[in-house]
Amino acid sequence: MKNVYSSFAQAVEKIKDGSTIMVGGFGLCGIPENLILALVETGVKDLTVISNNCGVDDWGLGLLLKNKQIKKMVGSYVGENKEFERQVLSGEIEVELLPQGTLAEKIRAGGAGIPAFYTPAGVGTPIALGKETRHFNGKEYVLEEALVADYSLVRAHKADRMGNLIYNKTARNFSPMIAAAGKVTIAEVEELYDIGDLDPNMIHTPSVYVQALIVGEQQKRIERLTVSN
Repeated sequence: MKNVYSSFAQAVEKIKDGSTIMVGGFGLCGIPENLILALVETGVKDLTVISNNCGVDDWGLGLLLKNKQIKKMVGSYVGENKEFERQVLSGEIEVELLPQGTLAEKIRAGGAGIPAFYTPAGVGTPIALGKETRHFNGKEYVLEEALVADYSLVRAHKADRMGNLIYNKTARNFSPMIAAAGKVTIAEVEELYDIGDLDPNMIHTPSVYVQALIVGEQQKRIERLTVSN
């Protein structure tokens, strides 16, 4: 049985200034939005955030950004956030941009206990500057080190009280890898079930990777809404 928090404020209260956090989601899809809102309320600062991107200006990780709580952002895409662009150009935030596949593998490797790996992505570009390179079968590869975090925040569609998680369709995205790569993983879930109620064959994140749960209702905002006449 994992700890089930009764409030989102309680769930994030141990996250302190200077912490490194990983946050699941892709844009606004699958983000742990209530945990992010609670983190904004704490005022915790100097965070290093590892996530695919930084949300939008008025939702998701964009709220932490707007509140000047992020010191460094590690991600693969920042194109939907004007405040992010402003802070980068003014030197207010440190940014490490990575190819999306490299970011995913760095997180996966961290969760698997693999300290580093070689990849051809980024060879011959500024991404490879200062990094070790080697040739395998006549092709050049760059060494990338794994990523881990003090805390991982993810959102799941279903969970049982042991902490086994099931994600909903594309909301799964980065979350299984991020859940595995955090020293402490907190899962925001839509539906909580008793042990034995979930089909073991459908589990995406096993309970061993999850330390705490909290149930909440999400707004599930749409990043870009396109309609046809």
